[in-house]
Amino acid sequence: MTDIINAIYDEVKRRCMLPTNAYGIGAWDHHIELVYKIATEICHEYGADHDIVALAALLHDVASITDKSYTEEHHIIGAQIAEELLSPYSMNEEDVDLIKKCILHHRGSRLVQKTTPEEVCIADADAMAHFYSVPSLLRMVYVEKNMSIDEGAEFVYNKLQRSYNKLSDQGKEIITPHYQASKILLLKK
Repeated sequence: MTDIINAIYDEVKRRCMLPTNAYGIGAWDHHIELVYKIATEICHEYGADHDIVALAALLHDVASITDKSYTEEHHIIGAQIAEELLSPYSMNEEDVDLIKKCILHHRGSRLVQKTTPEEVCIADADAMAHFYSVPSLLRMVYVEKNMSIDEGAEFVYNKLQRSYNKLSDQGKEIITPHYQASKILLLKK
């Protein structure tokens, strides 16, 4: 399975580097690779399968980086793209279905019942990544959105608060020190 993970890692990174990726290489450096690292680090605490988690983490936002117009439904289109990317590897159908399920259910804005440890792990890692990439969130609000200092701090704080509230109890336990630090950083505590 390591060969498949390495091939998917390379493919997703390649897509992030394409000029057609509206989010730029930052999507890789500050989110996808981060979700991958977090998910593979915490998966055993969740009782989740490492290989499933690794592939789902790498592929969870593949639709958004493939075509920005897919962003709103990236969880649905991403599951389809994942199936296409995994098909040459003759993987077990149940494993591919579980990876697709993780992608379908990772979005914090779509609160869906997660029934497997892998789904919870991916959704939590996706939300946790925001706490490890506060500088990229600050760049977004101050450079891309041209917000004032107070508006930007409020926007980032609200995003982190939403991410924290969507975590499982286990995820909250892991990320609470980072959440508290972000409040101090953003002058909310």
